[in-house]
Amino acid sequence: MSRESALRRLAAHEARWLVSLGWWAARRRIGVAPGERALGYAGAQAAFVYGLTFVCVVETVAVGVLLADHPVAHAVMLVLDLYTVLMMLGFQAAAVTRPHVVGTDTLWVRDGARRDIRIPLERIAAVRHDLRFVREPEKDGSEVVELAVGGQTSLTVELTEPVVAVRLLGRRESVRTVRFHADDARAAVAVLREQVAAVAALRADGAGATAEDGRGAVAESAG
Repeated sequence: MSRESALRRLAAHEARWLVSLGWWAARRRIGVAPGERALGYAGAQAAFVYGLTFVCVVETVAVGVLLADHPVAHAVMLVLDLYTVLMMLGFQAAAVTRPHVVGTDTLWVRDGARRDIRIPLERIAAVRHDLRFVREPEKDGSEVVELAVGGQTSLTVELTEPVVAVRLLGRRESVRTVRFHADDARAAVAVLREQVAAVAALRADGAGATAEDGRGAVAESAG
């Protein structure tokens, strides 16, 4: 990937978490249409993010006191520290406002403002509650992607056909297993299984109707 493309993607990522701050303040969610089910995942990281934000605020005050006699350095560090605090809050805001979404025919798995994966429900072979603590990312070529929150995943989705996952800087990979986290993992499993079954039933009804139409056409031709 070229440097210009990488910079564009990073700029887009910055814009997404900045926009998320506004949606968070308005208590609204991004990309959840009426009738779709949102699966939240921000709770697992909330304590860590807020704790780190508090540390950043304390550091900002301390650095301001230490650099009180150096106005230029004080101004530069103040801007950097405030941006860091804003970025930490944006990190949490993106997770809150961009939940996973179970639609009528698609599972949309998201990792805050960083990345997302759209999975057709008809490609889901199995869904299970599967609590894992992620120590290191899966090796390239494993066809497994892990979107951990707070160092853990709690759901595993196995696919009948691979889907394409795109990383933050644009690298594409084909995956057959997706692991991610939901705050209420067991409820998320139930919702997903229910919607996958509904999609399978619709496909079966459609196939049956097509077969009936075909037999009717043959009978009319024979008559």
